[in-house]
Order: sequence, then C-alpha cells, then structure tokens
Amino acid sequence: MSPGAILEVERVSKHFGGLSVVEDLTFSVRRGSRTALIGPNGAGKTTIFNLISGIFPVDAGSIRMNGADITHIPSRNRIRHGVARTFQNVRLMPHLSTLENVIVGQHSRSGGWRGVLHPVNLVPRNRWREEARAALADAGLADYARASVGSLPYGVQKRIEVVRALMAKPALLLLDEPAAGLNPVETVTLQLYLEKLAVTGGLTLLVVEHDMHFVGALCRDVVVLSFGKKIAEGSPDAIRQNRHVQEVYLGTPAAKPIAPAAPEKMEYRRAPYGA
Repeated sequence: MSPGAILEVERVSKHFGGLSVVEDLTFSVRRGSRTALIGPNGAGKTTIFNLISGIFPVDAGSIRMNGADITHIPSRNRIRHGVARTFQNVRLMPHLSTLENVIVGQHSRSGGWRGVLHPVNLVPRNRWREEARAALADAGLADYARASVGSLPYGVQKRIEVVRALMAKPALLLLDEPAAGLNPVETVTLQLYLEKLAVTGGLTLLVVEHDMHFVGALCRDVVVLSFGKKIAEGSPDAIRQNRHVQEVYLGTPAAKPIAPAAPEKMEYRRAPYGA
C-alpha cells in the first residue's frame, strides 16, 4: 500500500465491447486529501467512479481501500469499507421530505432486515432522526427538513444528496460533478461546506468536476485523464501550467493582445483649383 493512501487504483482497465474506456490506469488518493479527477468528456471519469463504487466490474487490475482489496466486493457492501458517492444527476426521492431522504442514507449502517427499519422508526425523536436533523443543520439546510425535495431548487437538492451520502459515515466520498448546474453563490456555498467536512471531519474527497474554479478552490491534488489514460497529476497550479493538459483539455493561455499599430500620418494637399 502506498504510504498515506486511502484508495489505490492499480492498472485498472474497463472495456465495453470493443471500446476501451479505461486503460491500465493507476493512481492513489491520500488519506484526508481533496483530490480532483478531471478531463474532457468521454475521458472515463464517471466510469472510474462506477468501478470504485462497484457498479461496474473491472476487466483487469485492482482497487484497494484502506489496504483491503475491494475489487470484487459487491457494490452494496463497499460502504462497509468506507466508500460512499453522489451522482452526476440528483437521485433523491422527490416525493419524500428532505429529512426522510437523509434518513434513507442511514440504512447501510443498520444490520439485518429489522435494522433497516430503525431509521424510519415512527418514534418522532429517535436517534436516527436526531442525527439526520443535526446533519442538515450542519449543512445549513435545517429550514428545508420538512419540505418535499421535489419542490426545492436544484442547488439545494445537490447539497441534500451530499448530506444523504454522509449519513453512511464514509471515509472516502466520491462526488460526481457536485457543482454542475449551480449558480456562483451555490457553488461557493457547496465548496465551503465540503472544505469544512474535509478539514474538521477528516473526510477524504475524490471529485469529478469540470468547473476549474471550483477545483482550484477546493482541491489540492489533481489527476487528469484523457481517453481513459492518466496524462498528468499534481497540484492545481502545476496542472494549469502543463502543456499537454492545456492541449487536450484546458486550452492554451490566451496570448497577449498585439497593440494596434499607430495610424500612419496622412498628408492632405489641396488639389489645384479646377482639378
């Protein structure tokens, strides 16, 4: 195991038919870090999340979490190894309240069929509900506890989904485009909340995101993919200066504008009378 690593992806490949989506990919995520996984559309970022969370099986390679090989562990059991995630498209239950959606996230910590019912116990102030209320308050969402999720703004729904994922008490949280569709104020609010979780709660974050301002503000490590292969990794500043990354994803910095040439001085001579 790499020193200080909580997640290790080693020589992982994934193909769909004849299409290679991830090819011989190796990277690790430091414990307590905030790491971004970036790249152009089709680079394989969400596929990597699906492999780590067990939605897709790997074709080759291995995935280790806290030193344990989780490569072939079913998706439903990976939370027991500390892995939770959100999705690019919100997957809340719109007919339930915010509080009820968050309570649903606690089911993975309940053992057996009877344990699954504990979070939805009809006792109004059981510990599960109190824990969910406290999590919403910590995220600044207490005022929405009784509101139907389907009636709430998209930015609020994205934050609720993060809180629901946190109810599983993960060590590693995978965030798939958490800032997509958010306005600037919502983006900053989410960034500050996630930063607080990492700094004060010791949570490790692995983030897929296209918003490079969000990545630069939140993350300290960046892994860049292109066509399923790693092409660079390093700090956000180092990645911005990487010529290969600029060519395939970020674009080259704009050249300094050329100052317009001074207009030539024109001489006007009076034409001879009658010309």
